[in-house]
Amino acid sequence: MADEIQKIVAGLPELTDVTGVWAVADRRAAQGDAAFAADLGIALATTYGTAGQMWQYRSVFDHLLRLLATTSGPENVIQALRLVSSAEVTSRKLDRYTASLLASSHEAADLAAAFTGRASEELRACLVHELVLRGVVVGEVPGIAGWATSPHWSHHPLGWLPLMPSGMEEGADLPSYGIRGSSHAVPYGPSESRELAVDTDARVPAAEETTTPATATAMGTAVANWAEESNGRIEARAFELAEPLDAESVPAVLLALGLECLRGAGKKTPLSVAVRPPAQAWRLLFAAASTGGAYNSGSYGAYGRLAAWRSLAALAGSPGGASAAEVEAHALDCVWHGLGADTEWFEQVAWDIGLAVLSPGRRRLAVLAATDTD
Repeated sequence: MADEIQKIVAGLPELTDVTGVWAVADRRAAQGDAAFAADLGIALATTYGTAGQMWQYRSVFDHLLRLLATTSGPENVIQALRLVSSAEVTSRKLDRYTASLLASSHEAADLAAAFTGRASEELRACLVHELVLRGVVVGEVPGIAGWATSPHWSHHPLGWLPLMPSGMEEGADLPSYGIRGSSHAVPYGPSESRELAVDTDARVPAAEETTTPATATAMGTAVANWAEESNGRIEARAFELAEPLDAESVPAVLLALGLECLRGAGKKTPLSVAVRPPAQAWRLLFAAASTGGAYNSGSYGAYGRLAAWRSLAALAGSPGGASAAEVEAHALDCVWHGLGADTEWFEQVAWDIGLAVLSPGRRRLAVLAATDTD
């Protein structure tokens, strides 16, 4: 086996097609030799891990990881963990990706190996919440429960999240993975703008913008990856109204706020504004954060979950330091709207989001718009 691995490693830079290497690993795995894939991946990482731009290495390593992480069986879990724990490849981004792969394809009992064997704390934290999103009661899984319920990792950013999914999170769009790729639902897209008769007699109270850099960043947490890693842009703004706002007046107020995303809307350009359930807003934010935009893969399930809650909390105007349960209760008291318009700001390709949130008391209106293109 060592000779075969050495031959593959030595010849990798000369290959114009790596499917033959994939086939060797696939055949070995089918014969029950999962260790071959891990050994090959570690050998490749040792030689080429610092040359991350070499496409042959990236393609083969990803295939080996997917092969182990998406093929059922405890030995495949153990070898996948051994592969990603090697010093040459370990990283927080790889941990997040690996946790998503493993949680989508293995029984929770088999994944206990990550909590009793060699695995980073980051991978464990991500795996806990990937499983929570898939409905696993992690506090009842032997081998996982002790770690997941221990206070020792409460300082971790993911420690803020509850170990049980809230009603807000039902129906979260989670990816399915295979050796050759992945798929996931996209709950947003080009805005379905429609002619909306804006009540010109609607009372439009005076509005003062209260957006601070910190507020804008917090509201845009879920879509930040669209701008940072793809071609996206974001508009996140908050306004304090002089008097309580009726829900029927929201469209007229939105047109009066000087929003870049709605510039030109309401005259010849159709505007769409409709009340939406808070859970639908969470689903949009989670998808944007976890799966990414046109040219990136997002933050995967665990950090996508955290980003969605952070955006939701900021949009709803939840007080700092609130728990997830408190954020949810506050969000349920808000009136959530989906908005869209066929303006030049929105790319109208496949990644468009528009939310307007009227907070309890009806004196604060927050708006988040995001768009991306390939």
